[in-house]
Amino acid sequence: MLRLNSRDPGFAEAFARLVADRRESDPAVAQDVTAILAQVRSQGDDALAELTQRFDGHTLTSEADWRISAEACAAAFAALDPALRGALELAADRIRDYHAAQKPESRDYTDAAGVRLGAHWRAVDAAGLYIPGGRAAYPSSLLMNAIPAKVAGVERLVVVTPTPRGEVNPLVLAAAHLAGVDEVWRVGGAQAVAALAYGTQRIQPVDVITGPGNAWVAEAKRQLFGVVGIDMVAGPSEILVIADGANDPSWIAADLLSQAEHDPVAQSILITDDAAFADRVAQAVTVELATLQTQPVAEESWDTYGVIIEVAHLDEAPALANALAAEHVEIAVADPEPLFARIRHAGSIFLGRHTPEAVGDYVAGPNHVLPTGRRARFASGLSVLDFMKRTSFIQLDDAALHAIGPAAVALAHAEGLPAHARSIEVRLAR
Repeated sequence: MLRLNSRDPGFAEAFARLVADRRESDPAVAQDVTAILAQVRSQGDDALAELTQRFDGHTLTSEADWRISAEACAAAFAALDPALRGALELAADRIRDYHAAQKPESRDYTDAAGVRLGAHWRAVDAAGLYIPGGRAAYPSSLLMNAIPAKVAGVERLVVVTPTPRGEVNPLVLAAAHLAGVDEVWRVGGAQAVAALAYGTQRIQPVDVITGPGNAWVAEAKRQLFGVVGIDMVAGPSEILVIADGANDPSWIAADLLSQAEHDPVAQSILITDDAAFADRVAQAVTVELATLQTQPVAEESWDTYGVIIEVAHLDEAPALANALAAEHVEIAVADPEPLFARIRHAGSIFLGRHTPEAVGDYVAGPNHVLPTGRRARFASGLSVLDFMKRTSFIQLDDAALHAIGPAAVALAHAEGLPAHARSIEVRLAR
């Protein structure tokens, strides 16, 4: 775990190195993914079968090997413990309500020149959702991806998810039923992303691909952007906690580890103005780690990438937070508003001592698919808009064309495009 102090002479240089460290994939991953995409594009289902057997130990032979039926998803939902089913339904309801307010309205109006203008918002025809398997088999991720797509009005919703050695996570299936997913395919990795983008004999292509995954999945999405739309290229999870000494150190330690347990290369950072409190948090992390089933992953993350930054005053924290542009930012102080007002770059912000980031992962409502790797400087979390596109429209009558057409003719000639000018001039001359 790295310990920094803003009053030390070498702080600026050490902090700059921290900001520059993206913890993302190496060139070998990109080369592997390029080969996988080419194989799936040329061989289709045969490539999926070969790669799924190689990476997941799952044989794709019968229809049941390839695809999980709607009946199986419904049965998984019905078999849930009532309390867990209620929790899943609460999460779905809150996610749906929050995202419903994001749906944009189309516009249609006539301006002062008599020109009819506007834009129609429409959902994409089909969306593909990547839902991780193995260590990261999360029903919450399925809800966070599927529900905004449904709110947008996507007609065909396709899930791809790896089933290592044929094992299926029933909670993921239950979430698929609750969210109204249309297809669930038992394939994962970069090959699944390729299948969604290019289509195969069994899997029809989609227009947008969203959802978290490992470095190979993220790289596949990056390489396929343009063939399909994507939500973002996601890297390892990260959390920044800004906390004063009045907090319970065990609470803050738990918050830091809530992201560390995701991945050995996840990053947890604490900024505090209290050196003694920083010490107590570091000690509490050690205590908390001993109780976690995910200790090996969380401990490696904290030991390798964890950071505690001591500042003279918490007024320094917003500038550091803006440079870090973290996926999650907690402001654990009595009055978070002054600091909140100064933070421009963050995926999602959690205000006050009683708002742990983990509540946002499940039941708060806003999406937990958020930009990582300092991308919150220019990117936003997943929303309904990721599953929609806007088409503008224009209508002029003769009077409107005479009102604004001459200016367009002048600009077209100035740009050396006489055919552009001519298409307007012939109408003005009539």
